[in-house]
This record gives sequence, C-alpha cells and structure tokens, in this order.
Amino acid sequence: MTKISLCMIVKNEQENLPKCLESVKGIVDEMVVMDTGSTDKTIEIAQEFGAIIPTFEWGNDFAEARNEALKYVTGDWVLILDADEVLNRKVVPQIKEAIAIDENLVVNLVRHEIGASQSPYSLVSRLFRKHPEISFARPYHAIIDDSVVELLKTEIYWKIVDLPAITVFHYGYTPGAIASLDKYNRAQKAMESFLETHPNDPYTCSKLGALYFQIGKEKEGIKLLKQGLKSNKADSHVLYELHYHLGNIHAKQEDNEKAIKHYQKAIEQEIMPPLKLGAYNNIGVVLQQVGDLGNAAQAYKTTLQIDPNFINGYYNFAMVLSAMGKLEDSAAVYEKLLLLSPNYAAAYQNLGVVLFKLNKLPESSKAFIKAVNLYEEQNSPEEAENLRNGLIELGLWEGEVKI
Repeated sequence: MTKISLCMIVKNEQENLPKCLESVKGIVDEMVVMDTGSTDKTIEIAQEFGAIIPTFEWGNDFAEARNEALKYVTGDWVLILDADEVLNRKVVPQIKEAIAIDENLVVNLVRHEIGASQSPYSLVSRLFRKHPEISFARPYHAIIDDSVVELLKTEIYWKIVDLPAITVFHYGYTPGAIASLDKYNRAQKAMESFLETHPNDPYTCSKLGALYFQIGKEKEGIKLLKQGLKSNKADSHVLYELHYHLGNIHAKQEDNEKAIKHYQKAIEQEIMPPLKLGAYNNIGVVLQQVGDLGNAAQAYKTTLQIDPNFINGYYNFAMVLSAMGKLEDSAAVYEKLLLLSPNYAAAYQNLGVVLFKLNKLPESSKAFIKAVNLYEEQNSPEEAENLRNGLIELGLWEGEVKI
C-alpha cells in the first residue's frame, strides 16, 4: 500500500500547527515536523499528533532546511505543507487516485490564497514521489522544480500532473500573518542574495519583482520583471506571473495601455483557468477605468464562469453593469454576491443605490439601513455616519430601525 508522509519545517507555530496537523490526521501515514528553533509550544503540539520531530539550526535558507527534513521521510510520497496551510480533506480521493498511477512523479496542487489582495489561487508542486534525485532549491520560495527538470532529462517516463480541485488552503497572506512574521524583509534578503549568483532566473525575478511592487519600489520591480522575460527560460506559469505583475505595476502608475497589454499576455498563457482570475479581474478594472465597459463586463463575467464563488468578480461585475445602465442585472448580481457574503456592507450600499435608481424605494431603504448597521458592527463609524446623513437627506432613513 502506498505510504504518504507529511514533511514540514516549523518555528514558533503553536497558533497554526494544530489546525494544519488535524487536517492531515488519518490521511498521511507519518508526520515529519522539523523544528528550526521554536521557543513556544510547537514541539509539544507536534508530539501530541505523534510526529517525528528532528531539529535543525536555522540558516536563513528554506531549501537547505526542507532538504534536511526530507532525510527523515520514509514514505513513498511526500506532502509538503507549511503550518499556515490546511489540507482540503474533500480532495483526498483524488489525491489517492493520482498517486496510484505508476508514471506520476509530481502532483501539482491548487492552493487557495486566503486573504491575498490579488490572485486567489496558485499552483504549487507540494506532492511528489520520494526520489533520491528530487530536492529543493532556492533560499526563499524553495521549490523542487529545478531538480525535477534535471531528473526528466534522464528518466523521461515520469509524468507531472495537475490536480484541478482546490487542495490546500493557505492563510499566510492575511495582513496580520505577514506583519507578524516580517515576511517581506526576510524574503527580500534571501532572494536578492540568490539573484547575485543567478541574475537571470525568471522565477526569482517574478517573485522579487512582485515583492518590490508591494513595498513601493516600482522602478526596481519593473526592471526585474522585464529581466525575467528577457531570459527566455520561463515556463507558462512563470510567464503568467511576470506579465501579471507588470500589469499590476503599470495599472498603479495609470499606464493603462501597458497594463492591458501585459494582462492580455498573462491571460494567453496555457495554464489552469483558476490561476488567471487575478489577470481577468484586473484587466476588467483597467478597461472600466478607460471607459470600455463592455469588455470590462466580459472580463468580470469570465471570472465568475471560472469561479462562481469569486466575490470580487461579483462586486466588480455589478458595478460595471450599473455604470452601463443595466440596473436590474446589476441588482441581481449584488443579490447573488450577498448570498455568498452576507456581511458585505459596501455591496448593500451599492445595491441600495441601484434600487433607488429603479425607484424601488422600500427595498432601497432596507439595503441602505443594512449597510449602515454593518458598517457600525464592523467598526467603520465614519462610513456609517456619512451614509446615514445621506439617507436622512433623501428621506430614506427610518429612525434607528435595525433589520
């Protein structure tokens, strides 16, 4: 019977680790949780789950640490998770089908980036056959891809497959998580060091270029992303990222023509549709800004065809439909959105505006009051007060009614 081993590296993860390990309990056959210097209860928690817990002195190199952890794995297949990730147990049957195929070497997993401000999904090579030639490279964003490419040059019979279902939920992009772990500074130092000896590595150019944009170094970001494109070594996934991040920078700089060009090139890449959600959504925003409402609406509509639960897609689609004068359609989209996200104050406010324009005053008043109450509950008193005052002027505020 095929044996699966969980393999992790951790440090001071007492808050996240229980949920992570619980998600794989009864699914993996062993847990290797290598500790790199925890001072909290991380080790005790791993022990409670029956994990093997080797220790390793942290050297600011994720690849080095992950490769050390791999030495303790005894299973046929390796599942890599971080403590701020959770396995979707509903996908386990599909995982077992994939690893039962003799030719499969790597099963790429779709990861949902909870709280990410941009692309909500990514594809990660986190499930692979235990093979002596597979190892991690790169000090930050450590990946096995480089070693797999080399292996396939000699053992050409292996296959790399993508599992289409969302398999991993990642909570590391919430603002609090990023701030608490000082991820930006740590990532920047590690990747800059790597680029000193690998100046044209497109993957690192993509990741560091995106990080430069996040920390306000837009000029450096553009230079690095273009450097990655010039290398001519990027695969479809990295090409998508390079063009996507260039689109984001140009959009922020209000260079709409360049932004649209790069978003289109990103969309053209032959990758799984969910991975393109960010590009479709963002090109819609730019098209809307330049007045191309029809194509903006089509872009947003495409996001919802790809992911019927994509909240930003519903919100933007409803906004552009309203701008096009399609008020009934806009109201219907807002209502679908609110079924998925019933505490979305701004959506209730916008729905109130649409209903007011449709002369549906009781329904409009009800939506507005709901928005005011939600703003107050969500500690946004200024928004609540401004909206309340506007409703009083319009005669739509019914005292202190709570609904």
